[in-house]
Amino acid sequence: MALEIDIGIDKKDRKAIAEGLSCLLADTYVLYLKTHNYHWNVTGPMFQTLHLMFQAQYNELLLAVDLVAERIRTLGHPAPGTYKAFAKLASIKEEEGVPAATQMIRNLVKGHEQVAKTARAILPVVDKANDQPTADLLTQRLQVHEKTAWMLRSLLEKRG
Repeated sequence: MALEIDIGIDKKDRKAIAEGLSCLLADTYVLYLKTHNYHWNVTGPMFQTLHLMFQAQYNELLLAVDLVAERIRTLGHPAPGTYKAFAKLASIKEEEGVPAATQMIRNLVKGHEQVAKTARAILPVVDKANDQPTADLLTQRLQVHEKTAWMLRSLLEKRG
């Protein structure tokens, strides 16, 4: 017989938070896969820079999916872990084909901004439930995604 979870967050709030985190997990995983794909397939004059940048980004995203999934489990819910589940939950969609390097950058900016919006959308229920560990995780994720979007966006700016 499993012990009931008694961490000071009621069952209904834990469920709502886990559902929000499941969407965050799905968006993060789709962005991870997209970034890894771009790492493999980028070409052009920015190849070396982007190849290495994308590698650093997908490695960070891979660590993040584990943190988000473990928080879902800590709240007493199963973490989604299939492509079918991720496709249903994610607001970021997969792409067909291989875009040009500058389009890859644009797509990743949009992806990081979307993950930030997904994370931010969970904060009201997290705050209401007084769930500081999830709030801390979301704050860390927001910092990473907003900074990464800024760094990618700066690659597209024209000097003038």
